[in-house]
Amino acid sequence: MALKSIKGNKIRAFLTMLGIIIGVSSVIVMVAIGQGSTKEVQDQIGSLGTNVLTVSVTGSDVTFKEDDANQIQDVNGVEAIAPTVSGRVTVKNGQTNTQVSMIGTTSSYLDVRDLQLQSGRFIADLDHDNHSKIAVLGSDTAQTLFGLGDPVGESVKVNGTSYKVVGVLESVGSSLGTSGDSTIIVPLSTGQRLASTTEIGSVYVKVENEDAINFASRLIEQTMYTIVGDTDSYSVSSQEDLMETASSVNETMTLMLGGSAAISLIVGGIGIMNIMLVSVSERTKEIGIRKAIGAKRGNILLQFLIESMVLSSFGGIIGVGIGVISAQIYTLATGTAIAYSVPVMLLSFVFSLLVGVVFGVFPANKASKLHPIQALRYE
Repeated sequence: MALKSIKGNKIRAFLTMLGIIIGVSSVIVMVAIGQGSTKEVQDQIGSLGTNVLTVSVTGSDVTFKEDDANQIQDVNGVEAIAPTVSGRVTVKNGQTNTQVSMIGTTSSYLDVRDLQLQSGRFIADLDHDNHSKIAVLGSDTAQTLFGLGDPVGESVKVNGTSYKVVGVLESVGSSLGTSGDSTIIVPLSTGQRLASTTEIGSVYVKVENEDAINFASRLIEQTMYTIVGDTDSYSVSSQEDLMETASSVNETMTLMLGGSAAISLIVGGIGIMNIMLVSVSERTKEIGIRKAIGAKRGNILLQFLIESMVLSSFGGIIGVGIGVISAQIYTLATGTAIAYSVPVMLLSFVFSLLVGVVFGVFPANKASKLHPIQALRYE
């Protein structure tokens, strides 16, 4: 009878279900996007290496030189360090020029950051000692300046000064919204001259044992305290710390997006209640006839409750389908990763059923309480 009633008013039934459909599908899409971005960020941070610590010097009035950075090398459990200085430079080849991030560092940077060379060689210790004007290009920088040609052995102008290209790095992709390939790497001494500073901005530290990374981190913090003094002027962070922070931010965002979308489920439930109340008014005579021939209050209550649940469950099923398809279209259109959550899909569907029950109880109860004589007289 519930199905017959819905079939008899197809457009009305569809419009009633629309609130539930939009609610369920938007919850699924929002959560899939949120969880996808969380996973993407975690993968990007994880690709930086789980046995690498980053020592950042943030204090503007702190002096932190190369000799200070070398003290970290002597810390127990440290395998290698790569002090760096960074900045933005303009790199030019002929008529083509581009702005990229410049990293001044030592020969150990390649191993510490686990990078691969596409061609040529990396910076040597001799280049740093001699303040050599040589450069290793990131894959995007090489492609922008030289197209498909091999840049090794060619010259580029960095902030107007000629530099010889000695190597090109393999692509590392983007991390935390910034491309790791739009870079130019120069010897540390040369980088300090380009950045107009003698300070070291950050030090990448490769730890011998991944399991002892927290122990090594504490030792490095002690060493940094003896060098710098002010605990607010430096930070020692691992990829795990970054991962936890990024995940926490993304989870909060996902919760907010999912919560916003869930509100439309409540709105959909109110829509169902409205239509069911209209349905009770329309079918008052039918209820009177059923009661007159022996239908009990429970029968009437169940009839309208089932009708409400059928509407909401159909809406939930269609919503899940549309949500999955919409998320797939979104990822194809934008190239953004998504992650489906089966528990969220089930929860959305169960919630839509509950909405049907909760918002269907009042109209069903109203119908079951109608007096048969008054219902039969109703026009």
